[in-house]
Amino acid sequence: MAARRRFRPHNRMKSGAQFSRAYRRGGRAKGSIMQVVAFEHGEEHTRLGLSVGKRVWRSAVKRNRVRRVFREAFRLEYDALPKGCDLVLIPAASALQPELAATRAELVKLASKAHARFTKRSTREEPSA
Repeated sequence: MAARRRFRPHNRMKSGAQFSRAYRRGGRAKGSIMQVVAFEHGEEHTRLGLSVGKRVWRSAVKRNRVRRVFREAFRLEYDALPKGCDLVLIPAASALQPELAATRAELVKLASKAHARFTKRSTREEPSA
């Protein structure tokens, strides 16, 4: 049986500066359930940020349901995600009602893809700097 993983405070993006940096310089990948923005921050743990807008979901119940499913997918798939990254998850559709199994599979795929795009972009920018 796998070790039990908890969603700890150090796994959460907390400041607006962390979100801004990820949006500005991170790699992106979009699927049918979510869009993932990945930014490598250089620490050993991966952090999660959620961006679920009020304009899209007026109902707090529906907004929080999307957040809970995304957070649970992150918690369960933590070991399969790129290490040392900030991952911002943004729902891809406005009337989204995500299922956990599909969300887990898409999260792993898109996080790896977004991280690869970030790595490719950052290595391309380094030599000229």
